Amino acid sequence: MITKDSRGREVDERPWGSFTVLDDELFDHKVKRIVVAPGKRLSYQRHSRRAEHWFVVNGTATVILDDVEHEVKSGESIDIELGQAHRCENRGTTPVVFIEVQHGTYFGEDDIERIEDDFGRAN
Repeated sequence: MITKDSRGREVDERPWGSFTVLDDELFDHKVKRIVVAPGKRLSYQRHSRRAEHWFVVNGTATVILDDVEHEVKSGESIDIELGQAHRCENRGTTPVVFIEVQHGTYFGEDDIERIEDDFGRAN
């Protein structure tokens, strides 16, 4: 479901939380604000046409990169390379919020290979 935030931007509600597109330049980058609800996690996935940089602004994210866990706290960041399997989990009691900067050649939602998903969306 898509709603609007206080600034009129579209917020895409997902079963794990939500995301808001902050900037979208077709040919070189896309920026999202992602909120992961307590006890939820994104699908374990990879992308063939983009890499990502995640900067955590609230909470502590458990980030899985190629089956290795990393704890990323507010004020810290982590890079996801092109083709690297990744997921963000929120094991805390408050929302995890991070800014995702995508860079590459394509930023569509169809550039997601879901390896594992809690909501039945795995490829």
